[in-house]
Amino acid sequence: MVISWKELRRVPSELLQNRLETVKSLVDDPLELYEVAKDKETGEHYLHYAYLHKQIAALGPEKTGEETYHHLMPLESDDVLGIIFGEQEYTFPDAWGKPFLRNGPDGDYVWYDPSFTEEEEDHEAMGQSLKDQLVNFKQSTEMTEESVRKLLEELDRTFGKDPSQ
Repeated sequence: MVISWKELRRVPSELLQNRLETVKSLVDDPLELYEVAKDKETGEHYLHYAYLHKQIAALGPEKTGEETYHHLMPLESDDVLGIIFGEQEYTFPDAWGKPFLRNGPDGDYVWYDPSFTEEEEDHEAMGQSLKDQLVNFKQSTEMTEESVRKLLEELDRTFGKDPSQ
């Protein structure tokens, strides 16, 4: 039985190397590579992006200061055609808004969801708002049961909870 990489949490690099083939090279220069690739066993297409990272402060005799990173984003049929015919943007990070595989230091590929960073920013903003409201409350001179109730109602309105529940 052939398993799609989309079903795996971690994809061993050997598996990728054995099953991935280039369909069309888009950019191939010394610092970065873009290509449309295909899993030979499932027929699924991926946009492959690789770039060379040069670390200036590499330490130790085994460190060259250069590492290559790889990203593989699943593509739908329309995306494959759009990219191959030059009608669809594919550069990283602008066109990489959905989950993709990226390699890690241990050699395996793991799924990364870029939408998480947007959620993280929203959560940080909510946390800052909560902190500001609590600081303002602590600095007020009125510490009554009614002021606490008003604070809690305001927090419920701000963060979307219906106080009647």
